[in-house]
Amino acid sequence: MLILGLDPGLGTTGWGLVRAEGNRLSHVANGQIRTEASEPLPRRLVALDAALATLLATHAPDQAAVEEVFVNTNPQSTLKLGQARGVVLLGAARTGIPVGEYAARLVKKAVVGVGNASKDQVHAMVARLLPGVRIAGPDAADALAIAITHAHHVASARRIPGLR
Repeated sequence: MLILGLDPGLGTTGWGLVRAEGNRLSHVANGQIRTEASEPLPRRLVALDAALATLLATHAPDQAAVEEVFVNTNPQSTLKLGQARGVVLLGAARTGIPVGEYAARLVKKAVVGVGNASKDQVHAMVARLLPGVRIAGPDAADALAIAITHAHHVASARRIPGLR
């Protein structure tokens, strides 16, 4: 199963693809989708949607996973993040694949073992779980962590009847 992890952001959306074969995970690709801060919000959202559509068409993942929104101290930033997340959710759902959603604390706990892990700890564990991976940046590392979390949850659901 090919899983696309997405860490939404208006300026940078991280993405990471992992292949799950039983309990084995392998890195396929990762990167970042960037939008121009000088552009108006609607154009940035269209650019994000177009880049995501290309990514989805190119790699044709079986499932996707998206990080849930957390509330920033700046309400304007939270709104922009929410709008970018909406574009990401719509783009993935438009393909008809299942889309999982995970809180940042859950992703950190699944990958590092503690819900308050630092970005550096997440990055280090992703590199350890996917040997030889060259990570395109911190947002791509987070996206790979989201994909890994989804792979673990899907595997658990297969092992435990009734768990979804």
